[in-house]
Order: sequence, then C-alpha cells, then structure tokens
Amino acid sequence: MRVNTAFNRILAIEGTLVDSVAFTDEGLVLTVRRRARTHRCPCGRRVRGRYDASTRRWRHLDFGTCRVLLEASIARVACPRCRRVRTEAVPWARDGARFTRDFEDMIAWLAQRMDKTSVARLLRTSWKSVDRAITRVVDEHLDTARLDHLYRIGVDEISYRKGRKFLTVVADHDTGDVVWVATGKSEESLASFFDLLGPERASQLEAVTMDGSKAFRGATAKAAPNAKICLDPFHIIKWASEALDLVFRAERFEFLTHANLAARSNAPWTAARFALRRAKEKLTPADQKMLAAMRRERLNVHRAWLLKEELRDLFRVIEPAKASAYLRRWITRARRSGITPMINLAKRLEAHTDRIIAGIELGLSNSRLEGTNAKIRVIQRRGYGYHHPNALAATIYLCCGGITVTLPTRR
Repeated sequence: MRVNTAFNRILAIEGTLVDSVAFTDEGLVLTVRRRARTHRCPCGRRVRGRYDASTRRWRHLDFGTCRVLLEASIARVACPRCRRVRTEAVPWARDGARFTRDFEDMIAWLAQRMDKTSVARLLRTSWKSVDRAITRVVDEHLDTARLDHLYRIGVDEISYRKGRKFLTVVADHDTGDVVWVATGKSEESLASFFDLLGPERASQLEAVTMDGSKAFRGATAKAAPNAKICLDPFHIIKWASEALDLVFRAERFEFLTHANLAARSNAPWTAARFALRRAKEKLTPADQKMLAAMRRERLNVHRAWLLKEELRDLFRVIEPAKASAYLRRWITRARRSGITPMINLAKRLEAHTDRIIAGIELGLSNSRLEGTNAKIRVIQRRGYGYHHPNALAATIYLCCGGITVTLPTRR
C-alpha cells in the first residue's frame, strides 16, 4: 500500500486527499488538498474564482509521540453574498482555526471533564488556544433554536471573581440546560436576555423562578408580563435562617456560658448554632437536648427556631391549595411574636406572597439551577479561576448547555 493511501485511510477526512508526507523538525507534515474544484465561502456560498492563495498549516491529532500538521494551499475568495474577501472553507477545520476539527473536538471533550491547564499540557498546546478552540466548538454546536420553546425558566446569579463580579445564568426548567449567560446581575443584564428572546417568544413564557432580586423582577415584569414570577423556596428559608442567626446573636445563654467556662472553649456555642440550623428531622440526640434546654429557659431563639421550621413546612407538607392560608397565618404569628428579626421577615414575605404561592402551586423552584450553579463552581475551582468572563461563559455552555461532543476516535 502506498504511503499516501495509508494516510488517506488514517485521516478519513471527507473530501480531502493526501498528496505527500514529510518528516520535519516541527513534526509529521501531511500535504492535503480538497477534492472539490470550486471554492466555498464560510457562509456556504460556492465561488468559482479566487482572489489569491497562500499555504497554511493546521495542527492535527498526534500520531503517538509525533506532532502532525496538515498543510494546504488555501484561497481567498470574493464572496458576493458576504460582499467581502474571505478565506475559503475547508473540510478539515473550522473557519478561522489553526487546529483541525478533530483536534478541537478532542480539546472540547477533555475540557468537559478536566481543567484547561491539564488539557493544554496533555495536547501540547497553550491554555489560550484551548479557550479559542472551546469558543469555536460552542459556536458551532450550541443549539440556535434553544430559545424557541422556552416556557419555564430559572434565573440566578453566580460570582466569578472577587470584587462582586457576577454572571447572570438563565436555564430551561424542562431540559435543565443553560440557555443564556452574561456578565452582571442588574436589570439591564437580564433585559439583554429578553431583548435576544424577542416579544413573541417572551410572551410564551409561563413562569420565571428567581431569588428576591428586585432587578430580575423588574426586567421580567417589563418584558414578560404574562409570566408568573416564582420565588425560590431555598432563598426564603435562607432568609429565615439569617433572621434566626440574628436572634441567636442577641440572646443571652446562661446555661451555655457555664458550659463554656467548664469546657474552656466555644464548643457549646458552636453546637447550639448548628442545632438551630438543622431541620427538625435531622436533629441528633445532642441537638434535641440543646433545644430542650432552650425551651426550658423560654428563650426567644427557640420560638424563632419553631417559626423557621413552620415556614419550612410550607414547602414540604402543606398542600398547594392550602398554602396561601397557611402562609398568611404564619405571617400573623411571626408579627405577633415580638421577635424583631422575625417581624421583619414577616413583612418581607408579605411583600412576596403572590410570588411564593405561585412557585408552590406550579411546583417550581431554582433547585435545578442551584445544581447547575454547583457544576459551574466545580468548573471554576478546577480551572483555578478564569481570566475573562467570556471564557467562563463558553465553558459553561460547553459543560451545561446540552452540547454533546463526540470523540474523534469514536466516529
């Protein structure tokens, strides 16, 4: 078998022939050419003539320990559709890339599973090249119709850098995929998503889950007035826990003070704080003993803990049809408790009553989006941070946007 024939079978790139093979200081150089005689613009338009031509190289997957480069004469064409001169499209590489499709797909597959520095080291390239390859793969594979059939979405923000730097993330509740990412967490940030969505698709939205962000509520109310805004239960319980912490810090624990002196540490205080933060079904015998002592002392913190647990019952055991009446009764009890943090919490929940009940009746929360945020934090942690939010956004789309990259070796 001739060498060229062997490498044609090894490469297996449709519409491409190997003309020659040479070993150089840079590695194995395969000179290739297209089968087609006409040129094709990256926009898809076929063009017969050419503007000029030059020789270029693309990095391909290694053969063992040997680097492989594809070399070809590439034309620039004057495209009547684009109305400008562009470099012709080639079957082995994406537009503007200096890596082959197989090489970039390998980068993307690995980047879904490991950090970019390790990918760059394994494939003997730079992490900046890894970033650019991921961006090109995402641009090609990200479903352009992902915004066409959105009915129930979740909105949340996630910090990507110190100094209050945030990304706004929008996910589809029905598929679990991230459909949009942008910098910032302001009303303008989410408004740019609705601008991309357009009035017709925004009118199809049935529900939008979010935290208590006034900015997100404002943008949603303006762009999607037909959608029900649902407040996430996780954030409501978080508010209750924060109010409970305020009560805890203001309380005087005589029995804990004696225990501290005996233990010569703050361990009893720490145990009390964790006991109050746990759900009642997860209390240990030691926690139950601690809460019983608080009850005997008639401490406000015990009453606040009971109010917190009753609020959790709203999302766990109360039937949706009875949720509105239950919440109103809880707000009344909290207002009459005489505990300032709980009174303030009751006022806060009263302002969000409709949004809380909407989430309960529709059975929606940001739990799926919180899971996505956990994946994003893993992406950030294994990458030891990202130099630019656009690089992080591309990686989020790659790992959480429903993109499936097939290994070149599995095709």
